[in-house]
Amino acid sequence: MATTTTSTDAINDLTPPDKVARVRAKVLAWWHANRRDLPWRHTRDPYAILVSEVMLQQTQVDRVIPYYERWLAQLSNVEALAAAPTADVIRAWSGLGYNRRAVNLQRTAQAVVHEHGGVFPRDVETLRQLPGIGPYTAGAIACFAFGQDTAFADTNIRRVLHRLFAGVDVPRPSLTGRQLAALAERVLPRGQGWDWNQALIEFGALQCTARKPLCLVCPLREECAAWPEIQAALAALPKGTRLKREAPFKESNRYFRGRIVETLRQHEAEPGPAGMTLDEIGPRVRENFTPADVPWLYEVIEGLARDGLARVAEPDATYDAGEDVPVESLRVRLP
Repeated sequence: MATTTTSTDAINDLTPPDKVARVRAKVLAWWHANRRDLPWRHTRDPYAILVSEVMLQQTQVDRVIPYYERWLAQLSNVEALAAAPTADVIRAWSGLGYNRRAVNLQRTAQAVVHEHGGVFPRDVETLRQLPGIGPYTAGAIACFAFGQDTAFADTNIRRVLHRLFAGVDVPRPSLTGRQLAALAERVLPRGQGWDWNQALIEFGALQCTARKPLCLVCPLREECAAWPEIQAALAALPKGTRLKREAPFKESNRYFRGRIVETLRQHEAEPGPAGMTLDEIGPRVRENFTPADVPWLYEVIEGLARDGLARVAEPDATYDAGEDVPVESLRVRLP
């Protein structure tokens, strides 16, 4: 109880009512002057909102737009997605990466259809019970589809609120996740939840970015608890850390998972038997593939199968099948 009181007191100290009022007014004014015209901002369909939110995870807005429009043309509603073969869902997702998102999206749709009669729940707690739906996505659907005054926080919202009210957030934030959630709830303007949450996301994406915030032309500079220290703190961060993290990606299992799914997708369009053997897949996904790499490849494919992104089938059994089937003879295909 004492810890909760202390945390509440800390948020109270950071959010004097006069500052909160000024921040709200300036953020919303900036939003109305600078908002981008994005297709998912023209709908209140919870299914379309869900699709956009899942696609926007780990993918830039400009890349998402054509995929979002193509997806809705192919799988126009939650019933269509729930009933579609998983292989078709993965094909529709082709090019966005992180294919597991597509499978999880279908699982969410199936739960809506089978457990809720095809009607999305309206409240955050019930939305969070759907498979693949976390606190942010549940809040986004409740707010953007149903117009509820719901506080939630993605990376952009957390960064903006932390800098405005708590100060510098690098190299690590001073507020905990629970404190940031309380802060988001405290500053939410009632009756303006849709505009407010869209505004914070947009402000973090365009103005108050992670590494290069536009502080000198920021309309909230006078209200910002991180100004001017944020510039020195960002300058002191190690240079090139992101590039160093990205370089090994092409040798990571996540990279090869994507290559395998794309190889299986291409194979389906080719004439020939269904599925591919590990010996056929290996050279197409990894340069200089050798038989010694088969156990590694099998482990990666097993992971894809557990996630619903691939299906592994043994060859037709003979009458006397007493020996284990060599992994090299297994055939792998999309679900």
